[in-house]
Amino acid sequence: MNDHERRLALGNFLRNRRASLSPPEVGLPPAGRRRTQGLRREEVAAIANIGLSWYTRLEQGRDIHPSTDVLESLASALQLTANERRHLFLLAGDSPPPQSTIVEEKIGASVQDMLDKLNPNPAYVIGKKWDFLAWNQAADALFTIVGSPLPHGYNLMWRQFTDPMWREGSEDWNSVSRRMAAEFRTSRARYLSDASFDRLIEDLKKASPDFATMWQQHEVSRSLDGYKKLLHPDMGAMEFEQITLQFPNEPDQRIMIYMPDPAAKSQLEHYLAKMQTF
Repeated sequence: MNDHERRLALGNFLRNRRASLSPPEVGLPPAGRRRTQGLRREEVAAIANIGLSWYTRLEQGRDIHPSTDVLESLASALQLTANERRHLFLLAGDSPPPQSTIVEEKIGASVQDMLDKLNPNPAYVIGKKWDFLAWNQAADALFTIVGSPLPHGYNLMWRQFTDPMWREGSEDWNSVSRRMAAEFRTSRARYLSDASFDRLIEDLKKASPDFATMWQQHEVSRSLDGYKKLLHPDMGAMEFEQITLQFPNEPDQRIMIYMPDPAAKSQLEHYLAKMQTF
């Protein structure tokens, strides 16, 4: 895509997003019949606090160069998701800056339903700070997510580095933990001003000398997917293929799925059936 095509694509993206919003969705009073669907250009310009003529030229694909502040204002005015925000910056020929803080993360009922239907394949969703946001019964049986120890019991990194059961249950804890620390550093770079991220990292450094050492090594991030052998205190040794998927509208949230081999699947099915009898 050359610069002209990119600018035209940016204009189309802005028009389509503007047309998808109604006045009440952005805090404006309901409008009567109008000739254009969605918001008017002047309404978007006013909400984003930019000039109407300048915004019109942007939609028309003119050769103008919006600043980072202007793009952030447009992303907010048009209520873009994290993925749409990235798309806006790329179409404008810029790289999106890190977001400052993490807002409350929610998982819809449809996602939980999907996780439940994946049983007996363990699956869970982690958020931007690697907090467990949702999981199925098989994941809880394998990782004991519910009732985890404070202060960060529902955080994947905290469990990996402070829970003896996780250390003892991993066939190659050191290698896996180094890869996790490197990937976690990449996640942290997207939210450099988030205080909760800082608190978690400082608590991890104090609680785990291993984390403190690995955090200083600045290793290159590598995929966490692939073969996993886990040792469960009740089910014994189990083998999985781990798969990570991203949500299109929230790329910093991920679903982790553990596909068991036939023996592990049978063990999980038996264990889950046994749990349901109590």
